[in-house]
Amino acid sequence: MNESLLAALRAESLPCTVNESLARHTTFRIGGPADGFCQPETVIQLTRTLELCRAHGERVYLLGNGSNTLFSDAGFRGTVVCLTRLHSRFTVKRTEQGTAHICAGAGLTLGALCSAVQKEGLSGLEFAYGIPGTVGGAVYMDAGAYGGEMKDVLTDVTFLDENQHLTTLGVDDLEFGYRTSIFERKPWCILEAGFELKPGDKDKILDEMQDYMQRRRDKQPLELPSAGSTFKRPAGHFAGKLIEDCGLRGFRVGGAAISDKHCGFVVNLGGATCADVVELTERAGKIVYEKTGVTLEREIRVVE
Repeated sequence: MNESLLAALRAESLPCTVNESLARHTTFRIGGPADGFCQPETVIQLTRTLELCRAHGERVYLLGNGSNTLFSDAGFRGTVVCLTRLHSRFTVKRTEQGTAHICAGAGLTLGALCSAVQKEGLSGLEFAYGIPGTVGGAVYMDAGAYGGEMKDVLTDVTFLDENQHLTTLGVDDLEFGYRTSIFERKPWCILEAGFELKPGDKDKILDEMQDYMQRRRDKQPLELPSAGSTFKRPAGHFAGKLIEDCGLRGFRVGGAAISDKHCGFVVNLGGATCADVVELTERAGKIVYEKTGVTLEREIRVVE
């Protein structure tokens, strides 16, 4: 971050620090320092921060809960704008047909959203309970689990476009696909997402959420830092099963390892670096391809 940008941000009392450790802001607990790190609390602060960064030619990375991001050991040359402190509204509008339209802010965690709709007696987001990300991050990558995906219940998304103009598009215009959306290809900043949910029994919804969470605890290495599922699911296969069948359970590079508990996860055993994780995933992918002919594609986003 150049001095003129830092001075401009501070002159307007916009939240910003320098040389912020990115390991503190990702679930992998990996990453060097960012030149600049901004955590706006309102849409006005966010808009102005992005305007100033653009005016000063600053490279920007938008970050949610950091649950699918692996930052370089060298850090990030530019400014990371983190949305987790952004005021996240939650509204419910019932329809005459019995469904409900939910509006949730991008900075709201999926866990908090799922709990909120459960208390409203609304069903459709049970699958997302336990996914360690924010609403914005989940929309960005069309997060999913247990047969459900965000696009299944999304109706619309409101965002700031590349010119910081407020825009809303319906789900059919957002190019959703398996673990991808238009937001991966556009410099847009998600602000809110709309969902259509159906009424349900509160107790049954809670039981289903708790069942999914228990399955995660039983099968996934939640006790260790990771970025969740490391590889996308290859067509007709499961990445974890392929890795396990190739004898890679516990395979290690430095402080990074294929989880003993679930081979679809790479975990940080302590002191793992970005280079460790990248080398591990590349070597595992090569071995799987040589033995099975199946190509593994990383689901986690590596940011250098």
